[in-house]
Amino acid sequence: MTIAEHIKRLELPAPAAHWLLDVWEAFQLLDDVVDQDKPIDRAQLDVGIYRLLVRLPANPFYLAHAEALSTMLSSAVLRWKASDAAERAGKADERSFVWRAGYYDLMLEVVRLCHGAETALLCARDVLSLYGENFADYRQEFPNA
Repeated sequence: MTIAEHIKRLELPAPAAHWLLDVWEAFQLLDDVVDQDKPIDRAQLDVGIYRLLVRLPANPFYLAHAEALSTMLSSAVLRWKASDAAERAGKADERSFVWRAGYYDLMLEVVRLCHGAETALLCARDVLSLYGENFADYRQEFPNA
């Protein structure tokens, strides 16, 4: 199942769903740029720039919840940086694996903002279980993990 299909199952308002998907696509593009493991053509880069500088900050859901969402985005970026630093230092482990999943914390916060805390509490395990990477695959990517 794709991330877009997972987001659709959360039954979010369209602006919230579009914002989450745009964040996902932005993270994927930036990770590819940093890792230099996948070629990025000019059209992909142009769409990514527009997404980052125009669509994400202008999204009505983001504008309505900017304080909470910017805090969650900051946390996701900081977690990604911590994981990346551990991986590049040859110190990838169970903790750095968990740090990579900050996007799903953001997803759960969007569920809370859209559907309320009670619903978020009921579906927290399901939302966080959407993290598609497993530790065995991570260990193969970083043999010292």
